[in-house]
Amino acid sequence: MFASDDDVAIDYMRRTREYYIAIGYTTPYRWAHYVAAPFQRLRKPLAKSRVALISTAAPFQPEKGDQGPGAAYNGSAKFYQVYERDTAQDHDLRISHIGYDRVNTTATDSGTWNPLPALRRMAAIGRIGEVGPRMFGAPTNRSHRVTIDTDAPDILARCQADGIDVALLVPNCPVCHQTSSLVARHLEANGIATVVMGAAKDIVEHAAAPRFLFSDFPLGNSAGRPHDPDSQALTLELAMQVLESAPFARTTVQSPLRWADNADWKHTYNNVAAMSAEELARRRAEFDRQKELARGNRVAAE
Repeated sequence: MFASDDDVAIDYMRRTREYYIAIGYTTPYRWAHYVAAPFQRLRKPLAKSRVALISTAAPFQPEKGDQGPGAAYNGSAKFYQVYERDTAQDHDLRISHIGYDRVNTTATDSGTWNPLPALRRMAAIGRIGEVGPRMFGAPTNRSHRVTIDTDAPDILARCQADGIDVALLVPNCPVCHQTSSLVARHLEANGIATVVMGAAKDIVEHAAAPRFLFSDFPLGNSAGRPHDPDSQALTLELAMQVLESAPFARTTVQSPLRWADNADWKHTYNNVAAMSAEELARRRAEFDRQKELARGNRVAAE
């Protein structure tokens, strides 16, 4: 009755390192690593707390090419500064600009990465006090320094201006999980309790996020299974329970939900052992093309 030995959390840092080496980038990326974390206990019950949503999803930009379900990686759709949106309204947020798992999920249900409607429902029944007036977008910046010195303080200032008590951070891709963990650390160090709700366990724990709800799902489904409202509601409720019950910093709780009956889906994401030389060459060419697009977009944004 044992589970299969490969039914464990995916080692995204190792796979990412091996993948970039395989396509010709020999300098390994250094992931943010901490052994201690700040920790802010809840200052008031959740039923009286104002909650902020912080996302790595991008606002839809129709002029930036295909960003729909199943779209190929689209670096043109990236954003480079923190954005904000009115939480009283729904917003078209998408994840084509990042490296979610395009083999095992197709981004057809924004409820898997954007729990804003579910948060409003929680507020309506009194599970949380209220949703903050603004949600915030955190750029998925590979630069630790930019995230720590620029984006995290920007998000903190906006949260403080809104009187935020608690922040829920929802990453999607590998670097998103690092970004969200760094932002969570900064918020906790400045008095705002946080929980990261994600799917890349190794990256979040390597960066020592204060609280983490881990869903063992393909990247892009941090907020629950697609087209499964019960799964999404349970995932959000579990995140709230982690906020309430975490006894100390670096608390990880794993959701009991499973993506599939077996672990076959875990074998595909950036797995160089399953890629031909031709496929690796194609991916290198596409990566170089997207990097040039991103460079131009970054300059334009600045």
